[in-house]
Amino acid sequence: VGSVAVLATGLLASLLTGCQTSDNEAAFRAAAARPVMLNLHRARDEVSAEPLRALTPSEPAADPVAALGQRLYHDVQLSGDDTVSCASCHDIAKGGDDGLKTSTGIKGSVGPINAPTVLNSAFNFRQFWDGRAANLAEQAKGPVTNPLEMGAAWPEVIAKLTADDGYVAAFTAAFGDAAIDEDRIATAIARFEETLITPAPFDRYLLGDQAAISADAKRGYELFKGHGCVACHQGVNVGGNLYQKFGALQSAFEIATDADKGRHNVTRDSGDVGVFKVPSLRNVAVTAPYFHLGT
Repeated sequence: VGSVAVLATGLLASLLTGCQTSDNEAAFRAAAARPVMLNLHRARDEVSAEPLRALTPSEPAADPVAALGQRLYHDVQLSGDDTVSCASCHDIAKGGDDGLKTSTGIKGSVGPINAPTVLNSAFNFRQFWDGRAANLAEQAKGPVTNPLEMGAAWPEVIAKLTADDGYVAAFTAAFGDAAIDEDRIATAIARFEETLITPAPFDRYLLGDQAAISADAKRGYELFKGHGCVACHQGVNVGGNLYQKFGALQSAFEIATDADKGRHNVTRDSGDVGVFKVPSLRNVAVTAPYFHLGT
């Protein structure tokens, strides 16, 4: 069963990869920079028996909030010493993460946990591995003041942005006036992240295009369903919509740091030790290393 599951997962991973490899980094970076809004096929989903759901892009109207968020997402001024941005750990052109076991923050600080991809993160039912943030705006605030990540203080960040005439104009265009605060910063970043949607050929297959994927890929999908992978990885994000005990299908892992306690850090329930949000499998071919501990 193990080898079959690996085959199924490998085939599905290739199908779900909607972002490009480094060979096409420039093209993907340009594509990802364009706001793309979600268009779910809700009527079709209601009658579909498939455990996975398709997503497709549509061309949106210009969104000044998302445009501001894109600028903030890439701006090192959000860090304490102007060296780290959101994109440092969540590089859109590299699969939406940093490719490291655990991330490196301000002044070379090494964090205790793997950075998940930001791509398609709007579809996660909660944010962070332990689910402590209810949405992307709430999540966006965390790294800014984390001493191992961006190591800043909000008053200092706000002062730097307020002194920038370009930002004053951008906040005015986005929100109607020049006021800059942490809620508006987080809202703009979240709006930009909501545009980072990466449909794949597999989505066209789910929408009825039988030629979108190969015969081997179709068999891989059937194996993926038949061997129970969909018990944890289902829905539009092929995961990201429930919690699961890490090691449920293998031996338990060592609790080396508080980060390994997962959901317990939020609930303080002993039954939640080692419980984490199930990750999405979209773009999994380019988002290694995996899981919260970067294996």
